[in-house]
Amino acid sequence: MTRYRFDDFILSPKRRVLVRGGREQPLIPRYFDLLVFLVEHRGEAVHRRDIFDGVWRDVVVSDSALSQAIRTIRRTLGDNSREPRFIQTVSRHGYRFVYAEVVEEPDDSSLPAVCPPPVSSPSPAGRPDDPFEPLLRIVTADGVDAPDEESRREAAEMLHALGTAEALARLGTRPRHADARALLRDARWESAQAGPVPILGQPAAMATAAALIRLRLRRVARLVAARWAAAALGGGIAGAAGGAIGGVLLIAAPGGHAPTAVVPVLAAIGFAAGALGAAGVGAGLATAEAVVRSRRSLALAAGGAIGGGAVGLAAEWLARWTLAALVGVHVATGGGIEGFTLGGAAALGFAAATAGLDGGLAAPRGRARAGMAAATAGACAAGALALALAGRPLVGGTIHAIAQASQGSQAALTPLGRLIGEPDFGPVSRALIGMAEGALFGLGLALGLGRRP
Repeated sequence: MTRYRFDDFILSPKRRVLVRGGREQPLIPRYFDLLVFLVEHRGEAVHRRDIFDGVWRDVVVSDSALSQAIRTIRRTLGDNSREPRFIQTVSRHGYRFVYAEVVEEPDDSSLPAVCPPPVSSPSPAGRPDDPFEPLLRIVTADGVDAPDEESRREAAEMLHALGTAEALARLGTRPRHADARALLRDARWESAQAGPVPILGQPAAMATAAALIRLRLRRVARLVAARWAAAALGGGIAGAAGGAIGGVLLIAAPGGHAPTAVVPVLAAIGFAAGALGAAGVGAGLATAEAVVRSRRSLALAAGGAIGGGAVGLAAEWLARWTLAALVGVHVATGGGIEGFTLGGAAALGFAAATAGLDGGLAAPRGRARAGMAAATAGACAAGALALALAGRPLVGGTIHAIAQASQGSQAALTPLGRLIGEPDFGPVSRALIGMAEGALFGLGLALGLGRRP
């Protein structure tokens, strides 16, 4: 492998270190990869899209995440955005590594003696040379003279570099300490020298948690909205496919007398049910993934279950009221429990398949994306089987119950039961069709959720 020398820096992709004057310059792994990417493409105006594809291949992040990464790398290199020596901003395009004298050499020899990063010894509070106080004033500032969010975030990262524990101790309970603690908590993921920033058991824990949620959602609100919409579309398409296939089987099954019109009708019902369910589960998953980083799997499971349960419960009561008011049919339709179960199952499958991804919203490619979709589909199929064994109907079972309670309906699923080998739409038929519904739902949800904008 090749390593690079520029100015008084040595960049070693093999050893994954950046060294300056024999001292390691800490960078989190993703930022290190970005610096290597820019050096490898030095002299080129690299588009932001190409950077996302090359560095953040497995996750989706906001534009502000890239700006944050560039700012941190510049600070590590001692660079200046106004008069850049290393990284130049190309307006409305991307970035260029502009240092001309980059030397490539084989990375098979040892590096000069590398010392760990120095540990700062803070000056006593109140001293004129105290580096903490100016930064703490920035992260706690309020009003018209308050700095912008990026300046506050940079101050938070510098506080981590000086010493996280000391910064928290100095912060104490001064005004706006909850917002500042939330900012320090969020910035620790981009600071290689950051220590832990606990919330539970600290002053104003609830206010800090709320501020952290607002901060993270504000930074990725557009991504969360796009992810939610894509999940809803994927679930809708999967539901439409399942409904259409079910309609065709009803027509072709022995003893089936359903008209051709049953195919588009069931496809439309499937689309509506799939889109609605995926919208709830997708919203819960996208929000949880954006807000929580240290307990990702648990947060995803809770978000998916709550989102699916809330939408399912609303659909359940709306369907019951509509059927009773319009056609006088009283059927115990499913919804809340089913949504909670499938949402939680989808979340567990999605979380297990993307457990190694960090730093954004999971969007793997190629085989990894297929594996994510398969894991989510399998988890939803297992959840649907559990519901069927408990006698809880999904879309097909609900349609069959409504058809049986209505006079002259041609949408009863009895022919499908006979196709499977049962005299009616029995337990085996319910289990198999429910599993197929769950698998299709999980597949469409995962493919939509993991779509890169």
